[in-house]
Amino acid sequence: MFNQVTIQADQRGLLFHKGSYVKKLNPGTYRYLAWSQNTVVVLNITKPFVVEGKELQLFFQDEDLVRELDIVRVQDHEYVLHYEDGQFVQLLKPGTYAYWNILKKHTFLHADIRNPELPVGVDRSILPKLAVHVQSCEIASYESGFLFYDHVLQRELTPGRYYFWKGPVSVMVKSVDGRQQQMDLVGQEIMTEDKVTLRLNFVCQYKIVNPLRSLEMKSFEEQIHIQLQLMLREYVGTLKLDDLLKRKEDVASFVLSRLREKGEEFGVQFLSAGVKDVILPGEMKEILNTVLLAEKKAQANLITRREETASTRSLLNTAKLMDENQTLFRLKELEFLEKMCEKIGSISVTGGGDLLERLSSLIGEKRAASK
Repeated sequence: MFNQVTIQADQRGLLFHKGSYVKKLNPGTYRYLAWSQNTVVVLNITKPFVVEGKELQLFFQDEDLVRELDIVRVQDHEYVLHYEDGQFVQLLKPGTYAYWNILKKHTFLHADIRNPELPVGVDRSILPKLAVHVQSCEIASYESGFLFYDHVLQRELTPGRYYFWKGPVSVMVKSVDGRQQQMDLVGQEIMTEDKVTLRLNFVCQYKIVNPLRSLEMKSFEEQIHIQLQLMLREYVGTLKLDDLLKRKEDVASFVLSRLREKGEEFGVQFLSAGVKDVILPGEMKEILNTVLLAEKKAQANLITRREETASTRSLLNTAKLMDENQTLFRLKELEFLEKMCEKIGSISVTGGGDLLERLSSLIGEKRAASK
């Protein structure tokens, strides 16, 4: 009695005697006595070399078998990218792997994950297949980036996208915005020298010129915010309310000059600053409105008196000229009669005499009567 085994061209056989590996079998037909305790495991050479229940190391003593295998050992600190005929197949974790090299060419790219940044040789098109094992970060064109391994600074990153292995080393990337930024102080309560409590809305624009320095400071923006508060209190506390309202621009100039003194300490270039609003208490608003109204009324009265004085002075000058010049006096009479005649529909005259003299005497009589 014989047991017959046929091995196809895309197969290889492994002969075992009493469970121990003997040799590799090439394509062909093999017969064994039924009681010989020989067994044959048939493997497909298009698939990885795996023998269920057996360690790979048992087969690596067979030089004939090893010549038809590509063997790769992945260390604990490595990932290995497996390619078949130049096409990415899978990522191999620590362990030992073997692949038949008869029909396909296998290549392997070793990556030491103790250095988390992906090797240059990794094609970015395969990264979606590695999403479980890879993390990425992006530095915009207006940003500066800083790379940290286990919280230790490694280097500055230029704008672009970066990829890192998820492994034993903690990777962190911090970015700093290099564009012009604005900080607003809203509703800052400050007391003036004359004990008036008011609220200021203040704004300043700045640009980070030393990104690393800003990262070295804890709560960077909060520290700038506090400096602004202290500088405003320092200056406003020396002014009375009226002076503050008149010299808002001086407040901005003072604060900006003080901020620029600290620019190097913060790694920041302060560009501009200004007071947006001065918000007074309700009672103080009413008082200022009353004062303003009184000032405007006084100005209006002054203008009225000035106009009346000018008008009176003009009449006096006209009268003096008429006394000195009879022709001018006669012209004024004619002008007055012309205006009066414009409002009279008809005039009846009896008796002789000059019409103009009669009208003039009539006016004179009415003036005397009115006196």
